[in-house]
Amino acid sequence: MESVAVVAVPFPAQGHLNTLLHLSLHLAARGLPVHFAAPALHVRQARARVQGWDPRAVRSVRFHDLDLPAYDHPPPDPTVPTSFPSHLMPMLYAFVAHARVPLAALLERLSASHRRVVVLYDRLSSFAAAEAARLPNGEAFCMQCVAVSYNVAFKDAGHQLLRDHGMVFHPVDVCMPEEFNEYIAKTWDDGQGVAVGGMVLNTCRALEGEFIDEEAKSPEYAGQKIFSVGPLNPLLLDASKRMPGQARHECLDWLDRQPPASVLYVSFGTTSSLLGEQAAEIAAALRDSKHRFIWVLRDADRGVITDVHEEGTESRHATMLSEFTRQTEGTGLVITGWAPQLEILAHDATAAFMSHCGWNSTMESLSHGKPILAWPMHSDQPWDAELICKYLKAGLLVRPLEKRNTVVPSGTIREVIDKAMVSEEGLQTRKRAEKLGESIRTAVANGGSSHKDLEEFIAHITR
Repeated sequence: MESVAVVAVPFPAQGHLNTLLHLSLHLAARGLPVHFAAPALHVRQARARVQGWDPRAVRSVRFHDLDLPAYDHPPPDPTVPTSFPSHLMPMLYAFVAHARVPLAALLERLSASHRRVVVLYDRLSSFAAAEAARLPNGEAFCMQCVAVSYNVAFKDAGHQLLRDHGMVFHPVDVCMPEEFNEYIAKTWDDGQGVAVGGMVLNTCRALEGEFIDEEAKSPEYAGQKIFSVGPLNPLLLDASKRMPGQARHECLDWLDRQPPASVLYVSFGTTSSLLGEQAAEIAAALRDSKHRFIWVLRDADRGVITDVHEEGTESRHATMLSEFTRQTEGTGLVITGWAPQLEILAHDATAAFMSHCGWNSTMESLSHGKPILAWPMHSDQPWDAELICKYLKAGLLVRPLEKRNTVVPSGTIREVIDKAMVSEEGLQTRKRAEKLGESIRTAVANGGSSHKDLEEFIAHITR
């Protein structure tokens, strides 16, 4: 009988898939048999989009399809008040209703041939914890894919740490629609009363040490272990090198020709779509600022993704982009498909990142020492912007959440771009981000806090 099987069960959204696949790869690299279980299309999505790893490492993880019945997959709606991807709800309902049965069958097979089955589940896939509890040799650990400071602020919006730094926690009903909040409550109920071994965090003490300590005091973690193992994304020390077995995106060749710290990277993630009017204002700001840029302008992922890289897909903003690319020729690039974000952020030519402040993007940016121009959209992103700009002081706010239902004018956007790229305040913000990057890299290096926690986690589950 084999010793331990690890089964990762992500929530089927890009940032969550990415986090658990990175953790799976770290565990597989240390010799553990790791199984990654998700709906078939999302397995394909996770494998195709993962960055920073040798393809041979990806093949070391065993992937399993959790078959779902057909579901509606409407296009994203950029007019949704919260910018929330409500078009994904049919997919999420299908996932929580139907993924449990094939997962249970997989766990039973592994249970029969292993001394222990360790289930790493996303907090929004809590049914996996309940299935692990059914096994005589099962053990579950929650993988948190958002900042741990979000937990502290959610429980106490008046916490001393928030007051000391002037941080504001926006209520969940402001950041997410009622439908999704009800979905969260239902998924969390699936895991209630289930014994869990602990929690794994995609963060590190260099970023959230005080919040890690506060969360550990919470009574809900009595008898559990908390492992802060982030950042889980690879740290690319030389983005000019070609990853083995992978074609190099043309934007990286363009970056090679730019001066150090001269390019603004702009991307708003995989779950939000810009209004046409807002895209036009961003275009005007980039054009008039005269700064070099790479702008990823694409709509949110659908519930069914047929082409994970969306090559050849015509942009909804094609008419505007035709004139814009002519006006900015030689200054910047627009990417309307999938972009190699990790490699862009690691590149020496990249100076800063205008971002929606998703936690994955935040970790990728700060771990490579790049400051963030914060443009939060929904969910935990407004909190991440607070953490970045007020607590870590490694970013500048472009659009406060209170202005989300208005189109931000180009002049306002350009003012923040100029501040980040050429002002003394921007220089200090960039220096702060660089120092954080150094501290984060120390955390994941041998002997660092995150490295120690990962080794302790592996020792615990293989005990």
